[in-house]
Amino acid sequence: MGKEKEGVSTILRVIVQPKASEDRVVGFQGGALKVKVTSPPTGGKANQKLIEILAERLNRLNIRRSNIEIIQGHTSRNKVLRIWNVNPNQVRSVLKQPP
Repeated sequence: MGKEKEGVSTILRVIVQPKASEDRVVGFQGGALKVKVTSPPTGGKANQKLIEILAERLNRLNIRRSNIEIIQGHTSRNKVLRIWNVNPNQVRSVLKQPP
C-alpha cells in the first residue's frame, strides 16, 4: 500500500443511475449516496464518471481520484466505495452541501 492510502478511510455506499440526463450528486437516500451519471454502464464508463464526480466534490478535502476506489459492486448500480485519508463525517458534510 502506498503512502497516499495509509491511515483513516471512509466506506461509502453509493447508488448509481447511469445514462442520466446530467451528472450530479442527488443526496443521501436510505443510508446510501445517490449519484446520477451521464455515462453508460458499459466498459466501466459509469464507474469512472462516478469517481470523477466524487473527486470533484471532495476536492475541498484534498481528495484525489486515486484516493477513491470501488471495493464492491463494479457491475452493479449498488456500490461500496472506500475513500482514503478522510473521515466519514467530513465526507458526509461535504456531500450534503450544494456543489
